[in-house]
Amino acid sequence: MPRLAGAVPLLLIAGLGVAFSPLGAAKTPHREAPQRVRGPAKPDLSARKRRGNASYYARRFFGKPMANGAPMNPRGNNAASRTLPLGTVAKVTNVATGKSAIIRIEDRGPYIKGRIVDLSPSTAHKIGITKRIGVAKVVVAPIAVPLPDGRVKLTGRPAADHELTRVASSLAREP
Repeated sequence: MPRLAGAVPLLLIAGLGVAFSPLGAAKTPHREAPQRVRGPAKPDLSARKRRGNASYYARRFFGKPMANGAPMNPRGNNAASRTLPLGTVAKVTNVATGKSAIIRIEDRGPYIKGRIVDLSPSTAHKIGITKRIGVAKVVVAPIAVPLPDGRVKLTGRPAADHELTRVASSLAREP
């Protein structure tokens, strides 16, 4: 009987040791990891507005070649889309701040579920996406969409927005 009484406290102590050890505790992630999207997306030539999340290029991509062959310029107006054709000029608007910027699709991505566009850091900053915020809800409204036959599909251009129209026209003509 004395042997059993001495074994119970040892088992209890061993059990508590495992329960409070880092190995015995269940790990709880501080946030859920984003789901990756794989494979090419079907090109969208409809020039319709789209809503979704926007993020910006990480520092490791600065200067690396984009899908169109040009180096990624963190101070440029370049962006990445999985569905819009390369060369598309669009207006991206942060839903929370109402701030907008003109972008040109020059790369493919983002490959995270729910994100529709990756912006250059300077463009992201212009519309209110900072390092602290990281991702924001946006509306992407194409202005000029290059078509496979070489033509450019121009969407509704507001009469009051002459500067926007001029920028879109000049960007659509660039190679």
